[in-house]
Amino acid sequence: MSDPHHRPAAPPATDASPDPARPAPEPVDDLVETHHVIRTVGGAELAYSATAGRVVLREEHLENEAFSGHRPKAEMFLTAYTLDGADPATRPVTFAFNGGPGSSSVWLHLGLLGPRRVVMGDANALLPPPWGLTDNAETLLAVSDLVFIDPVTTGFSRVVEGGKPAEYHGFQRDLESVGELIRLWTSRQGRWLSPKYLAGESYGTTRASALADHLQRRYGLFANGVVLVSSVLDMGTIRFTEGNDLPAALYLPTYAAIAHHHGLHPGRDLAGVLAEAEELAERDYPWALARGARLGSAERAGIARRVAAVTGLSADYVERAGLRVEHHRFFRELLRDRGQVVGRLDGRFVGWEADDAGETPTHDPSNVAIHGPYAAAFNHYVRQGLGYANDLPYEILTDRVQPWSYAEFEGRAVSVSSMLAQAMRHNPHLRVHVACGYHDGATPYFAAEHAFAHLDIPEQLRSQIEMRYYEAGHMMYVHEPSRRRQSADLAAFVTGRPDLS
Repeated sequence: MSDPHHRPAAPPATDASPDPARPAPEPVDDLVETHHVIRTVGGAELAYSATAGRVVLREEHLENEAFSGHRPKAEMFLTAYTLDGADPATRPVTFAFNGGPGSSSVWLHLGLLGPRRVVMGDANALLPPPWGLTDNAETLLAVSDLVFIDPVTTGFSRVVEGGKPAEYHGFQRDLESVGELIRLWTSRQGRWLSPKYLAGESYGTTRASALADHLQRRYGLFANGVVLVSSVLDMGTIRFTEGNDLPAALYLPTYAAIAHHHGLHPGRDLAGVLAEAEELAERDYPWALARGARLGSAERAGIARRVAAVTGLSADYVERAGLRVEHHRFFRELLRDRGQVVGRLDGRFVGWEADDAGETPTHDPSNVAIHGPYAAAFNHYVRQGLGYANDLPYEILTDRVQPWSYAEFEGRAVSVSSMLAQAMRHNPHLRVHVACGYHDGATPYFAAEHAFAHLDIPEQLRSQIEMRYYEAGHMMYVHEPSRRRQSADLAAFVTGRPDLS
């Protein structure tokens, strides 16, 4: 018979707080592998393996000039897709990442390249939450293995316990850490003899261009191609700073494209509108801006009228803006009479502000529209589809990386043009694919053309660069016709077979 007053002995006391004298456990890779099948747009069945998880980056450590081991510094999240049974000697692999700085790789992963994609609708036809996922029949996996990389502090990537995140929040350390992860994956998977491609979007194009040079010089890892989606090689082409008139001219054709989309060039086709804007941006407009106060009143009024005609703004507004239409001001002003603002990432999207008197928008309607579907899709997919569990928040696009250090460029504009040019000169087989959205108000297409026109390479290498254009914005693949065409363009680039596009 039990004693009602008896209580079991209490378990041994434990100290809930960590012992400061005890070192933290060594971090280890936590990769999870799953297996899948997808049917491509051509009807072929692809069996592939997916690996998701964090890889520990280690650095050689010297103490009193003596080697003291490889110490863990960061845990970087990746998702890799490899085709089952493929020959690694001939099978290409594409390393992909987005930009920000502060962005995970979710956009290229679930928007364009990966075997699954977001279902969200498009400008003026957005679907309601919770959106969805579907197979991507046009996935680049049909012709290339894929490795999606999240830089430190984005996605699930973090520094190790006791580490300092800010060490990775800058141009050089970001470059080195992403490059080291590429080297590790290539070595561990036995892929040094595979054709290799780097694919970046936005700031990821800055990273990819510099990486092509860094990987060659640091590891002797030579890429076959670089894919630049919504590229920015030279920040001086897109940053409206005092004394720099270049962005005012290079944004002009994008303003014209956005105005055309919203019906402010009635009866005209987009090609004609862009041709007029490009001619003005190349010749008379830069000349007028360079004249400053030396520009006569009649000449000033004439330029203001021409800028207004292509941008959809009033000549009075252009004159009051000093002939220089800053991009955030444009996004607020263009549809002010309709009570709307246009998107920065994609000028096809529109939104509303609390009032109509502001000088610049308080939000980007295109970013707001896109962020939710991609966050929901990845957070579901990584757990239910890829089998990877982690209680950390997946940082889709975070400002926790700010301030971002460009210490290497102190006193000059941030530009990786010389790095990409050097990579091409040293590796004359390196090909470059540049994808531009006409309605991209973050990295305008005419700025990309300007940067590549000034790339310091011999004339015979210019045929290694191909430009492709889409009637959408920064993430041009949210526009379904553009996504399908872009997928075909990329497959043709990776395979070297233009008949695929």
